[in-house]
Amino acid sequence: MTYTTTLALAAALSIALALLHIVMIFVGAEAYRYFAAGKEMVDAAQAGSFKPALITLGVTVFFALFGLYAISGAGYVKTLPLLQPALWLIGCIYSARGLAIIVQIVMLLQGKTGANLETKDLVFSLVSLFIGTVYLIGAWQRTTAINSTP
Repeated sequence: MTYTTTLALAAALSIALALLHIVMIFVGAEAYRYFAAGKEMVDAAQAGSFKPALITLGVTVFFALFGLYAISGAGYVKTLPLLQPALWLIGCIYSARGLAIIVQIVMLLQGKTGANLETKDLVFSLVSLFIGTVYLIGAWQRTTAINSTP
């Protein structure tokens, strides 16, 4: 698989997350509760506050920007500023979130009852780790390809 394909996959995954967050805005409190956005976000959404929607919209913009950087790295659009370091950084951000699975597994193995971990929490971490890995592989493939071009 070439960096073009890998980064196109990374872009699709980030854009899918951006779209998921847009759906969350329209679903409201139940979506915030399911995706563990926190009690304050759920309560504010139930009260009709625009704050959760604005925060979620901000997160959506970041996911869309991450997708745009991956599309740029794949060569489908103009090269964005600081493209290569941005791809590495985005991969690290997703991976750092995904590495929460280590803490989650330790908590489950220790029987921490206050953890309130569900299977979906582990899945969310695995998805983040997967996306981060895709970005990091794509960034590495792109760096290798660029450096090997005469």
